[in-house]
Amino acid sequence: MIKFQTRIGPGFYTTPTFEGMFFPAGEAHVKVINENEDKGPLTEIARVYGYSADDLMLLAMWADYCVARGSETVVIMPYFPGARQDRGLPFGLGVYASIIETMDLSQLIVFDPHSEALHGRLTENFPDAVTIVDSRRVIRDHVVGRADRDDKAQAYDGIICPDQGAQKRSQAVADVVHLPLFQARKHRDESTGQLSGFTIEELPSEGRFLVVDDICDGGGTFMGLAAASGLPKERLGLYVSHGVFSGKAPQLLDAFGEIFTTNSYPSSRGIATHEINIDPYLYGAIKK
Repeated sequence: MIKFQTRIGPGFYTTPTFEGMFFPAGEAHVKVINENEDKGPLTEIARVYGYSADDLMLLAMWADYCVARGSETVVIMPYFPGARQDRGLPFGLGVYASIIETMDLSQLIVFDPHSEALHGRLTENFPDAVTIVDSRRVIRDHVVGRADRDDKAQAYDGIICPDQGAQKRSQAVADVVHLPLFQARKHRDESTGQLSGFTIEELPSEGRFLVVDDICDGGGTFMGLAAASGLPKERLGLYVSHGVFSGKAPQLLDAFGEIFTTNSYPSSRGIATHEINIDPYLYGAIKK
């Protein structure tokens, strides 16, 4: 799903200029419903909710019109599809990035992508137009608070990093909220490549701890981590930027007292106990 908006000056938005549609034969198209001819220079904004390939075609049609008319084009894409397919073949991240690059956008805003390769891949042919909004402020403002501030109650006493791949993200969060970081690790059977277990460094005997990661799909990693921690659910929370919550993910409610996600992905299946609206952070990143 796409939400189209038109900005006339900082902070002022008009009714949408465009409406997505599909012809009877199935082709994607956008219909102009508000020309805004007398409003001066415009910034056209498309906020993409989710992952549908149809949305990419609608987006391309929208960009074709806007670029031809000389408008600034801003795409807000909180969940960038294919970001987990960042190696091997087919190289899914590169395929999606290639499609986006054809649109000649003024700015692309992405929230907490899974792979650092995304920024490098986009900026290679899309210089100065990519803005990554990470999760640090979101977690500080809506989940944890700051341990060095006396005027805000501290909800957690430490951050747990679920695996080595998430270490950089988790450390950045721990730094901004001034809490210690505890490292967990996945272990695999070398002969099969299958997960064989989890370990986590020793946790304090008291306090509450927040697991931080970017994506939760089926939830198996987090269930294994919760079991390895030995903590009751009242002492464990989970934050994921993108809550896919497929398959057996409802079992997470048995292991975590609180589950936080954002509105970056279109469906949390009622699993998240807290859904954070990140639109102010994304719209705030639009270049003036």
